[in-house]
This record gives sequence, structure tokens and C-alpha cells, in this order.
Amino acid sequence: MSADHDHAHTSSTRTLLLALVITTGFAAVEAVTGWLANSLALIGDAGHMLTDSLSLAVGALAAWAAKRPPTARLSYGWQRTEVLGALFNVIFMYAIVAVIIYAAIKRLIDTPEVEGGTVLLVGTLGLLVNIGVAWLLSRGEQTLNTRGAMLHVMGDLLGSVAAVGSGIVVLATGWMPIDPILSVVICVLILVSSTKLLIETLRVVMAGVPPGLDLHEIKRAIRDSHPAISGVHHLHVWEVSSHSRALSAHVEMQALEYWQPALEAAAMRLQAEYGINHPTLQPELECITYKTSRLITSSSNSR
Repeated sequence: MSADHDHAHTSSTRTLLLALVITTGFAAVEAVTGWLANSLALIGDAGHMLTDSLSLAVGALAAWAAKRPPTARLSYGWQRTEVLGALFNVIFMYAIVAVIIYAAIKRLIDTPEVEGGTVLLVGTLGLLVNIGVAWLLSRGEQTLNTRGAMLHVMGDLLGSVAAVGSGIVVLATGWMPIDPILSVVICVLILVSSTKLLIETLRVVMAGVPPGLDLHEIKRAIRDSHPAISGVHHLHVWEVSSHSRALSAHVEMQALEYWQPALEAAAMRLQAEYGINHPTLQPELECITYKTSRLITSSSNSR
């Protein structure tokens, strides 16, 4: 499993670095062209692509760091860096959207002339580049980190769509306000996607139960994995990273001599059915658990 993880993280790093080179190169071209054509849609898209370069660099760094082995102080290693990378990209995206909306409002108040033909040409090229980068990222390893990078690229793709639409409208009608209006529309779409990723990232940070898993179902699976297991309590399940799910639970046993085969059976079932590869199970004798529960209840009633 470790070798598979290393290969996946290496693939992720290479994909992010290749996307970084492509995005940075075209962003420079788009920035110069947008300034010459006086198009906010192009300038905003170029700025967005430059911030994409930063987000892709952060993503590549996080993917590389996630391969680092555990240490005395970081027992899970650096796997959580992918979560930090995703969180950074989401917050950074919010800042970009705020800047673009502010610039768009200023443009609506005082709308300058826009070179529609240039905007259409460069916007079309940008759209093709962003489609290529999005395809590249979609074929790689899917983690919160790469999804954060993909969020920026999809924002760029929508920005290129806005630039193309702006160029077409300006050429066809000469209506200049379309440029900042489309920029605001794209920003709203980006905010929706960013918020969804933020919620998912915060769920991981807060050690929430991974999506698609049901605690009652997992508790039943542990109990049914071996005849000597009579109950499960204090069950917790959380994600360390996109490739690592952890679990801790107290397991009530009818007899402790069956603990080793029961542990192996439960661990195999948790891995096979729920992808939980870091289970921590603590055995307890059923009679001791029952007596302790009765003692606590009696003590509470006497008060």
C-alpha cells in the first residue's frame, strides 16, 4: 500500500508541475494582451491564471510533502499538507474574486473601450489551454489538494468563456459593459464551487466522518466480523488525508482469548468494505463493561 501511495503522490506532483508550466506561460501572454486591448475580462483571467500558478505550486509542494515519512512529532507524516494546500487555494480564490468584483464595479461606473477582436482571439486560446490543463488534472490523482488546484483551473476556464463571450458581444453590438458584467457572473459561479470545497476541507480539519460512511453500519460490521465480539462503543471515524481513513473503537469481547483472530477479522473487513486502513481497536470484556455501566448508572441515581 505504501508503494502505491508513493507512486500516486509522485504522479500527482508531476501532473501539478506540468500544469504549472503551461498555466504560467499562457498567463504572461494573456496579461500583456489584456493590457493592450484594455479588457478587464482578459486582465482578470490573466491574473487568475497567475494565481493559478501559485496555487499549482502550492499543490505540487503539498503533494511532495505528503510523501515524507512519519516522524517522532508527526506520527501520520505530512499527509495533512494536502488539506492545508486545499484550504489555502480556497481562501486565495475568495481574495481573487473580491478583487475582480471590485474592478468590475469600477468598470461599470466608467466603462472604457475594449478591443473585441483581440479579446475574442486570446480568450479562445485561453479557453483551449484551460481545457487542456483541466483534462490533465482530471486524469491525475484526485485529492483535496488537486481538487483545490482544479478549482482554480475551472475558474480560469470560466474566465476564458467570459472573455470569449465579451469579445463576441463587443464585436457584434459594440456594448462595452458586457465585459465587467460577465466577469461578475463568473465570479459568482466560482464562489459557489469554492464554498463547496471549503466545506469539505473543513470537514476533514474537524475530523468529521468521511462522506458515504455510516457509523451504525460500521459498528454492525465490526460486531458481525467475529462471533466473540458482542458489542462496539466509543466509535470514531475520520480522514487523515484523501488516501488514509482512521478509526478508533472499544470492542466488547465474550472472551479475551479470541481477541487476536477477532482483531484481524475486524481490520480486514474495515479495510475491504470502508477503506479504513488505520483502525485502533481496544478490547474489553463484556462483563466488565456491563458492571462499569451499572456502577456509573447507580452513582448517577444516588446523586
